[in-house]
Formats: sequence, C-alpha cells, structure tokens
Amino acid sequence: MPTEILMPALSPTMEEGTLAKWLVKEGDTVKSGDVIAEIETDKATMEFEAVDEGRIGKILIAEGTSAVKVNTAIAVLLEDGEEAGDIEAPKPASAPKADAEPEPAEKGYGGPIGAPVAGDAKAADDAPKGDRVFASPLARRIAKDKGLDLSQIQGSGPRGRIVKADVENATAGAAKPAAAAAQPEAKAAPTAAAAPAQAPKGLSTEAVLKMYADRETEEVALDGMRRTIAARLSEAKQTIPHFYLRRSAKLDALMEFRATLNKQLEGRGIKLSVNDFIIKASALALQQVPDANAVWAGDRILKLKPSDVAVAVAIEGGLFTPVLKDAHQKTLSALSAQMKDLAGRAKSKKLAPHEYQGGSFAISNLGMFGIENFDAVINPPHGAILAVGAGIPTPVVEKGEVVVRNVMSMTLSVDHRVIDGALGAQLLEAIVAHLENPMGMLA
Repeated sequence: MPTEILMPALSPTMEEGTLAKWLVKEGDTVKSGDVIAEIETDKATMEFEAVDEGRIGKILIAEGTSAVKVNTAIAVLLEDGEEAGDIEAPKPASAPKADAEPEPAEKGYGGPIGAPVAGDAKAADDAPKGDRVFASPLARRIAKDKGLDLSQIQGSGPRGRIVKADVENATAGAAKPAAAAAQPEAKAAPTAAAAPAQAPKGLSTEAVLKMYADRETEEVALDGMRRTIAARLSEAKQTIPHFYLRRSAKLDALMEFRATLNKQLEGRGIKLSVNDFIIKASALALQQVPDANAVWAGDRILKLKPSDVAVAVAIEGGLFTPVLKDAHQKTLSALSAQMKDLAGRAKSKKLAPHEYQGGSFAISNLGMFGIENFDAVINPPHGAILAVGAGIPTPVVEKGEVVVRNVMSMTLSVDHRVIDGALGAQLLEAIVAHLENPMGMLA
C-alpha cells in the first residue's frame, strides 16, 4: 500500500513550515536515513530524512510552497511492486459531521516531535482502533524476519503507526505499555472550568487598510519567523505579569581587565567582548541566587540547577535566542567562542531547535547601537531577561569627589509569578557585583 510522507513537526511548537527544497524527484529510490527535503521552520532550515525505504511515487507539494501545515501529505512512497497508478487521488476536504467518528490514520510518517501540534487535539482519538495494526512496509518486513507480533508493539510514529525503530528495538513477546488504560478516566474528567477571558484584539486588517487607502504603502507578507515573534511576544505581554528593576554598573575595572586579557589572548586569536563578561556574570549570579534560576511551568515553578543563559541575536527579519548551557562552568574564552559560533549560525538560520530552546534567563544587549536603556519582553517560559544599554562616560560621586566613570545602565524584566521583587533585586545586585569586580569571575 502506498505510504504518505507527511509534513514533519521539526520542533515541539512547529505548526506549519515551508517546503524549501526537494532533494529527490519522482522515481528516485530512498532508504531510511536518506535526506529527502529541506524544510524551513519559523527559525531554521532543517533536513528531513526518510524513515522507510521505497520509491518516490509522487510529489504532492512543490518546493517553495509556504504555510504547509504539519501532517499534510507532501509526497507518496511506493514499495516494491507498486506503481504510481496505485496512488489514490487526494479527496477534497469536507467539513466533518459533528457526530462523525474520526477516521484512523492508516499510513504516513513525519508527524510531531516531542509534542502534539496545535490543531491536532484529537490525535488520541485518531489512533488505530480494534485489531487492525498500522505499520510501515519496512517495519512489517523487519518484524517478519525477527518473528515479532506487530500487535504487541507500541508504535511511535504519527497516530501510533509502527515504524522501523519500533521493531528494531522490540523483542519477541514484547507487550504494549498500558498507558492508554487511564484514557477513559481522563476523558470523563469534568470540564466545568470557565474559559479564560479573550484578550482584546487590535484593529482588523480591513480597518487598517481602509485607514491608509489614500496613502502610498507597501505590504510586507509575514514569514514564519515574524508570525512566531508576533504570537509569542503578544502572549508574553498579555499573560506574564512583568515588573522592572533598574541598576547601573561602573565598567572601568572591567574595560581595563578586558584589555589586559585580550592582549594576552591575542596570540590565540581570541578577543573577549563586554557581552562575554555579562553572560558570565549572569551565569554566576544565577548560581548565587538559585531561587531566581527558574521558569514558569503552567501550574508550578521549575528551578534549574545549571545556568543556561539565552542571548538575543538580531538577524534579518527577526531574532534568535541561542542558549549557552552550563555557562557558569565555562571560561570566558570558551563562552566567547561558543557565542560567536551560535551567532554565526543563527544569522544563516542553521541552528538546531535544541540550540535555541530552553534556558531560564536571557540577555538582550543594544548597547552597541548606542541605546542607553530599554525594557525587554520576557521570552516564555523564562523567569527574567536583562536589557543592557551602552556604557557612557558619566559624572559620579566617589568619596565626596565628582569623577567621570564609564557607566552602563541595565533593566531586569521579571516574571512576578516566578520571582518576587526582593529576589530579583538580589539577582541584579549579584550581576552588578561581578561586572564591577571582573577578576573574581576567573576564580
């Protein structure tokens, strides 16, 4: 039976993507692990591998097509003995009846990774029912060779479909886990909780277009990244109770120390930036104030042991926040090298999802653009984000004398559900202490 190749979810939050490029054509033979296409997500361009072997019978979605929903059939894979004529013509979509039972998915791969996709809330109901077993042709062949009963294997593919990895990891007589046993009880749980109030919406597209109908304008279509930024930051400002803490740090000692280190490291081709020191100071501060090293997890607070620090990187049309994991354990030179690598690959959209997801704390530095101070929006589920401004020569009073110091302004945006005012103040105080006494960061 021909197998549908589905648009994959290449990250837990991906709902749609652009089929950037096909690396195979109709008639090509592929095997498990072959890269068959390049998919553009909201953040990166990623390779998509085949999980079955066979022959590409038909390409359903042309390369360059954008806004392809996850789980949409993008191609059809044929096994030995099948011809293109065996492929059924796609049926036109029709609205399902209210009481209609969803059809079980009987073929296809490339579904969600790690989490259900929005719009696919009935995935559990779509799972195979009764005695019918859904498996890829390759999985059936391997199971036959190993003498395995497919009905006793739990599928990890889309909607419970058994794929190659499932049978390779199975042993004869292996039974399905009984995790689904509690499902009827879960369905029976009351749903009397009141729906949350709808957030106010801005002007409609039609209203804005009408407002500027007599002016010369240019419309810019939203790509996946811009849509994601708009959705996540709107969510952040509507759902996260932000508050702001502001402090300044004198950078004179840091700038002198940095110049000394860079002169010593010149032979190794290493040049430390002020931002490298800010990353290290933040990572150490999170270890000193561990209760602030936390994220909001819906109905609980999740405290992290390591300091995983995200750093905003501006790219054309948007931004990335790559995460430097275990930053408190790394040297300044190691952080500098890793940050340069992540920023370079971010600008070419070559980061993998695990490189820009996670972390508990973020840094956004606009000082290099001359911005003196600003307030950053928290990137959920982070507990805080540090907005860093430029270092500016400023008159300050020291021991009754007016002197000029290089002063940098910082604003800590804090999620009040995770971090209270006094705790946030302790965190910012620790960051400032490290920046004003940089030699201690080497201890």
